Amino acid sequence: MLTFADVFEALTGVRLPEASLIISEATIDSRQAIPASLFFAFPGERVDGHDFIEDAFQHGAQAAIIQKDVPGSYPSIDLRNGPLSAGLNLPEPPFLLRVEDSIQALQRIAYFWRRKQNVRVIGVTGSVGKSTTKELIAEVLSQRYHTLKNQGNLNNEIGLPLTLLRLGAGHQRAVLEMGFYGQGEISFLCDLALPAVGVVTNIGTVHAERAGSQEDIARGKAELVEALPAAPEGVAILNYDDPWVRSMAQKTHAQVFFYGLDPVADLWADEIESMGLDGIRCQLHYGNESIHLSVPLIGQHSVHTLLRASAVGLVEGLTWEEIVNGLQQSHSQLRLVAVHSECGALLLDDTYNASPESTLAALSLLSELEGRRIAVLGDMLELGQYEQSGHEMVGVRAADVCNELLAVGERGRLIAAAALSAGMREWSVKWVATVPEAIDYLRNHLREGDVVLVKGSHSLRMDRIVSALEVIE
Repeated sequence: MLTFADVFEALTGVRLPEASLIISEATIDSRQAIPASLFFAFPGERVDGHDFIEDAFQHGAQAAIIQKDVPGSYPSIDLRNGPLSAGLNLPEPPFLLRVEDSIQALQRIAYFWRRKQNVRVIGVTGSVGKSTTKELIAEVLSQRYHTLKNQGNLNNEIGLPLTLLRLGAGHQRAVLEMGFYGQGEISFLCDLALPAVGVVTNIGTVHAERAGSQEDIARGKAELVEALPAAPEGVAILNYDDPWVRSMAQKTHAQVFFYGLDPVADLWADEIESMGLDGIRCQLHYGNESIHLSVPLIGQHSVHTLLRASAVGLVEGLTWEEIVNGLQQSHSQLRLVAVHSECGALLLDDTYNASPESTLAALSLLSELEGRRIAVLGDMLELGQYEQSGHEMVGVRAADVCNELLAVGERGRLIAAAALSAGMREWSVKWVATVPEAIDYLRNHLREGDVVLVKGSHSLRMDRIVSALEVIE
């Protein structure tokens, strides 16, 4: 367990055996503080964590790391001025630890703590499918190993260190999703986490507004495979079907393991069949082995997710029985949730986020379902130079898949226009500016048997459409 002796050694280079107080958890949200936890106060543009130190202590935190003075009479230890006194005794909790930069302090502690743990780390990155891949890999590995994973989307320079501080002596594997917004970010996360296995899903256009072109995105994602140790310890698990990812094989000293739909790959799949909302069936091929299986992942595109998880299982020495058991865990489901409206329409809630790649995959799922197919598609943000082409690509696919299209938001106009140009009839395409307008339209338009896909960037809050129409049973 992490102790204050570890914290002091990470931040000052001096280990204080007397500081043996155990830290139960690290948090940056005072509402999530638990007894014996350590609260990190970060200054922010809108919210300053230093304003919530009292709340964190009331929730049970025993100490807070701060970078500026705060009101109150709590005892404080200043870690900015060189070595600590060897005879320092910890004050009674709660107390404060003053540093120059609380974010850097979190990262330094995580860096130190990771290197004290004998754990094999699997890093996951890519444009689409990171979170689902991370979840399914963790399910598979958990069949044999005590496995840690990022909670939710804690995948950046703050979330990943918080996850590393949850490592304990019992953990044998850690599956860590690694987010990307610019060059050097994944390299930094790898320096903290020391992954031995790297999984790359695909290269798309999401975050292009900040990250640049697809070439820039591919270069940034490749930092994961570049950071891996040499074979045989290091293994890069790469999507053979994506040329951007396939070419990363030239950028790593690790062993390369390809997965995909091409028989050239080390692990490949065919005979892929959708069972609607019950999942998919397929056949996997690995060397001379062929495995038929059914898994509760929705949509034929999900075969790549199960291939990634299977590949990690194989690389980490699991049997096929263990791998299949992990794949079939029901709580490994996608973020997409299916609910019913009052009139009996089926609503596919895929509103967590949206990119051209993920929206095309969701439309492919819609095409596999029976009923009047309606797509409710909103703006896709942060596409940069791919904004127009990305929305138009989605509109063209919607014309091929949908009986009706409802586009939402200013960029939704591009989707609607492309769908009309691709042959959708004018009566079957509608555009509205806001989510409330979409709710009003759908409330009066849907009928029993309709299948409705709702998808758009998270900031549009299109989840409000589903909440307004869903029947709570």
